[in-house]
This record gives sequence, structure tokens and C-alpha cells, in this order.
Amino acid sequence: MAHGFLLFLLFSCITSTNIHACKHTERSSLLSFASTVSSPPLNWTSLDCCRWKGITCNQDGWVTHLLLPSKGLKGDLSPSSLGNLTHLTHLNLSHNSLLGSLETKLFMSLNRLEILDLSYNLLSGELPFSLPSSNIRTVDLSSNHFFGAIPSSFFQQASNLTSFNVSNNTFTGYVPSSICLDSSPFLRLLDFSSNLFNGNLSLGLGKCSELQVFHAGHNNLSGLLPEDIYNATKLEEIALPLNSLHGAISDKIVNLTNLAILDLYINQLSGQLPLNLGKLSKLKFVTLDFNNLEGALPPSLMNCTNLVELSLGSNNLEGDISMLDFSRLNQLAKLDLRVNNFTGTFPISLYSCRSLKAIRLTGNNLVGQIQAEILSLKSLSFLALGFNQFTNLTGAMKILMSCKSLHALMLSGSFKGEGMPTDDDMVDFDGCQNLRMLCLGYSRLTGQLPMWLTKLHNLEILLLRGNEITGPIPSWLGTLPRLFCIKLSENQFSGEFPKQLCRLPRLVYEPNITSQLDDISYEFELPFYFGPISRNQNYYLSSKISSYPATIDLSNNNISGDIPTEVGQLQLLRELNLDSNNFSGVIPNQISNLKNLEVLNLSMNHLSGIIPSSLARLTFLKEFNVSYNNLQGPIPTSTQLQSFNASAFEGNPKLCDAPLPNKCGRPNKGIDEDNKKNNKDMDGLHQLPWFYISSIVLGFIVGFWGVCGSLIINKTWRYAYFRFMYNVQDRLYVMITARINMIKRKP
Repeated sequence: MAHGFLLFLLFSCITSTNIHACKHTERSSLLSFASTVSSPPLNWTSLDCCRWKGITCNQDGWVTHLLLPSKGLKGDLSPSSLGNLTHLTHLNLSHNSLLGSLETKLFMSLNRLEILDLSYNLLSGELPFSLPSSNIRTVDLSSNHFFGAIPSSFFQQASNLTSFNVSNNTFTGYVPSSICLDSSPFLRLLDFSSNLFNGNLSLGLGKCSELQVFHAGHNNLSGLLPEDIYNATKLEEIALPLNSLHGAISDKIVNLTNLAILDLYINQLSGQLPLNLGKLSKLKFVTLDFNNLEGALPPSLMNCTNLVELSLGSNNLEGDISMLDFSRLNQLAKLDLRVNNFTGTFPISLYSCRSLKAIRLTGNNLVGQIQAEILSLKSLSFLALGFNQFTNLTGAMKILMSCKSLHALMLSGSFKGEGMPTDDDMVDFDGCQNLRMLCLGYSRLTGQLPMWLTKLHNLEILLLRGNEITGPIPSWLGTLPRLFCIKLSENQFSGEFPKQLCRLPRLVYEPNITSQLDDISYEFELPFYFGPISRNQNYYLSSKISSYPATIDLSNNNISGDIPTEVGQLQLLRELNLDSNNFSGVIPNQISNLKNLEVLNLSMNHLSGIIPSSLARLTFLKEFNVSYNNLQGPIPTSTQLQSFNASAFEGNPKLCDAPLPNKCGRPNKGIDEDNKKNNKDMDGLHQLPWFYISSIVLGFIVGFWGVCGSLIINKTWRYAYFRFMYNVQDRLYVMITARINMIKRKP
């Protein structure tokens, strides 16, 4: 009986193994596929393909799953191999480098497909006439190079489709809103973002009763938001940024009680925010920047107690924000109301939002002073209050420099005409140890650069342009270990360019690996730009600190003297602006060492001499200007310098050759005399040392042979010479001995 049971188990195992063993045709198709796209090899070597990595079979040995994401696959997606896998239900070849198109032949043979993920490849071409299977649930073709319109018949068989993602391609035509009429009632995700779709969003989305996510941002869409979108009551995300949608946000939006993300920034929306917007209690992220919204913020918005981010910048909103009660927004981490028409004082109720990490109220009409209660915001790392009418900068700095978590402090354009906080004002200041960026520009601040700035050991960006700061640029500025971006233009600085500034560690050598990785990965809480207030979204470059170039900008001051040759040490510098000063002397040849330089502006000074030919080696230059100096001679020949407009060299009468219209040819008399003088001086400098050397050598030879030679040749003179030396020696001995005896006899 026991033997029979063991035989039964053995038979069962053998039967089970045979059931799952892959079929020969399947194995051949997979090997054919691997031979065209495998790189590196997939290491499919065993006889049973059902045991291969990425392969799953059913009980009959048919391949049902081919899952090879991120395997470095390259080559064409061949329908001749994959098309034979007729039982395939799951196909995932995402994050590879596959080429080719989705041929109809391939699609038609995969009529059991449920999951299709070909995202992040190099596939191209137009989509087939229709999806391959009525069983298909997920289609992800995002981040490829597909183009053309999506056929209206594409979704006819997709009765079970739940997710469709074609983002980041180059599709054109209309967004197929009819997808909700022709396909599955189970559709939950639609993503058409980052394509070239145009025209209006047509009706039909409201029929997607299960739709949760609708993304179509970064296209060329226009017209109104379709009215029936508010019928899709299960919507959790609407993201349509970077389009040209216009009109008002309908009051019917309150039907979307599950909405958590409303992202419509950079459009042309107008009108007032819906009065009952606060009924959307699940809202977490509201981003409506760069539109034409107007009116006051609805008080009901303060009922959205789950809000994490509220961004309404660059609109025409108004009202006294100090009257709003933000205290219920316990989850609020980012508040951005920049460039609107808000009035009042800094809202006291914001001090109750203990989760706040970023506040930007730049470019409004706020008044008053910064209160010490702001220190209760322990997580605050980004604060921008510039271009308002705040007062008492010294008091504000005394308070804010105690914010331990503060990384970015932007107060430019406020505190107009006040004095720069002095060292005496900040005597108890220990330094805001985590501050990376300090902006106090465009305020006509007076005084000198205070030494308390040296306590900001982590400061990387310092913006003080557009003030009336006087005195020399202090040498201690070159000791800040992480400083790489200095903008001191449009002030009244005098004196010389401090050589110590040429030793800034972050501009002289690469930071250590740990620091470098930290700087590359670090992001401020909000994107920003350095200039005055603007409604141009392109000015808000990035929130990454690595996006901002290494810069020294001392333009529009009263700095004099030579440009120090030590400037050549700043090999990581990307922008050097010294224009509109009183620099004299020549352009240092050492500037050619700045291999990363992209902007060089030396215009409106008193520089003389030639343009060093070595500057032709600055191959990354995007901007170059030496106009209105006293330069002379030919412009060095290089494709780089000749690519700039003639205006970059104008105002130098003795400068010639392309791109200037006047050719050098034979130098005129003035330049010829200058060149002769320079050559004569240089010849003199070269000949002078040889003159001294030859004189010394000649004198030694004459002296040696004149005296010693005579003694060697004439015997009588030689005896007389040595007799004279002995007599001198005896007399010296007697004099010294007598002197010693006299000293000894004295009591």
C-alpha cells in the first residue's frame, strides 16, 4: 500500500512537470525574440522555457506572461516572434530601448492580452486601427515617440479597459473624449499629458462613471473645460496644466466630492473661484498659478482641512488676507500667493499652521512688520516676502536669523530705503546655520556689507543687487566655504576687486563627493528666480540649487584698478559680469583658464591693450561683451568670438577685424607707434638681464687676470706681493695683541 502511494506521488510530480513544460513552438518564438533584442544576453539556456526569468506559463505549457522591464533590451520589436505567443496575457517590456512600431499584425495575434506595458522605449509610428483584445485592461505606451492621431476606432473592442496612458509622446489631433462612450465603463485612468493634442476637450468624459484620474497637461488644448466633466463624480485628480484653456471654473465642481488634486496652472482661466469650493473637503493640492483669476479667496476654502499645497500665484486675486482664518489648515505645507493684489498684514493665523514649510507672498501690497511668532513654524525652510511694503528690516533679520530650519530667505523689494543691518544690530546673532540663499536686493538699502554675513557658513547664493551699499567689497567674502553665486550689481561699491574673492572654495575646486551629491539633489520647496516680480512663468527656472550657475556679478558699481590675474583660479565659474565699472589695465590672459565660462561681460570700463588670443579657447561662451573700452588690435580669430554680434565690440575705435566692419590691414600710425613702443619695451626687458650678466663676467675676467695673471708671470712681483702680505699680517697681530693687553689691565 505504501509503495503504491509513493508511485502515485511520483506519477503526479511527473505529470505536473510535463503539464508546465513549455511547448516547442513557444520556446522557438522566445529564442527568436531574444536573438533580436537581447543586450546583454537574457541567459535563457534551460530546455524548459517556463523556467526562464521573466516567463510564466499556464498548466498547458503556453506562455502567458512575458515580463522583462529594465533589462537593457535593444533592437526592433518583431511581430514575427512575439506574434506567435498567442496565449500571452501580460506583456511588460518597459524601460528598455526597443525600436519599431506597433504593427497591426502583432496586435491582431495577441487577442488574449490583458496588460500591455511598453512605456519608456524608443518605439514610434502611428497606433494600429484598434486595440487587440476585448480582454485588455491596462495599456501604457508612455514615453516613446509615437505620433499621429489616435484612431476613433481604437477603443471599440476595449470593453474592459481600466487604464490608458500615452503621455510623453508626440500625438496630435483631438483628445479622444469618446473613449468613455465607446469603451469600458470601468475606466479609471486616462493620461494624455505631454503631447501635441489641440482643439477643445469635447463632451464625453462625464460618461466615465468610474474615472478617477484625468491628465492632459502640457498640450495645446483650448476652449472651455467640458461641462460634463463635473458628472464624473469619482474623479480624484484633474491635471490640465500648460494649455490654453479659458473661461471660469464652474460652480458644479463641488459635485466632485472625491477630488484631491486640481492642477490647472498656466492656462487662461478667468472669473472668480467658486464660492462653495470649501465643500471639496478631500482637496490636498490646488495649483492654479498663471491664470487670470480675480476676486477674493472664498472663505469656504478654509474648510478644506486636508490641504497640503495651495498655489494661486500670478493671478489678479485681491482682498485682505489677514482676515482669512488659516488656522484650521493643519496639514498645509506650502502656501504660494505671489504676484496678486492682496492687502493687509502678514496673516497671524498662519502661525497656527505648524506643518508649513514654504510661504511665498511676494509681489502683493502687504504692510507691517515681521512678528516673533513666526518662530513657532519650526519646519519653515522657504520664506519669500519680497516686493511688499514691510518695514523694520533690522527687526525682521533679528527674528528670522533664529529660524533654525530656514534654507531660503527672499526679502528683495521690501524694506525700501532702510539701512543694512549692522554688526552692532546683530551682536547676539549666532548665524542661521542652514541658510543657503539670502536675497535682499532691489530695496535701495544703504550702509556697508556687515561682517555678520560670515557666520552664514552654509550660504550658497547671495543677492544684494539694486541697493545703495557703499565701501569696498570686503575680502572676508572669499572665506564663505559654500558660496558660489554672488550678485552685488547696481550698488555703489568702490575700491578694487578683492583677490580673496578669487579663492572661493566652491569656485576653485569641486566640492567633496558628499557635499556635491547633497547640492545636486537638494531642492528648495518652491521654484524661484532672482529678478523683480514677473508673470512670466519661464522666469521661474527651477527649485534645484544645481540649476543656478556659479556667478560673480559686480556690474554697475565704482570698482577700479586692474582685474586681478588670480581670477583665472575660478575654474568652476560660469558667469563673470564686471561691466559698467572703472576697471583699467589689460584683460588678464588668465581668464582663458575659466573653461566653464558661459557669460563674460567686461563692457563700459577703461580696459586697454589687446583682446588676448587665448580667449578663443573659451568654447562654452554664450554671451560676450567688451564694448566701450580702449581695446585695440585685431579680434582673435575663433568661431566662438566671431559668432557674437558686432555690438559686443563697439566703442573701441582701435579694435578691428570680424565681426567689426573695419579690417585691420596695415595698422594706422597710432596703433603702429603703440606696437613699436610695446615691442621696444619688451626688447628692453629681455635685453636688460643679459647686459648685467655680461658686465659681471667681463669685470671678473679683467680683474682676475689683471692681478693674479701678473703675479703668475712676473717672479719679482710675486715675491714682493707675498712679502707685503706677511708684513700686513704681522702688523695686525701686534695691534690686536696690544689692544687685548690694555683691556686686561683695566680694573
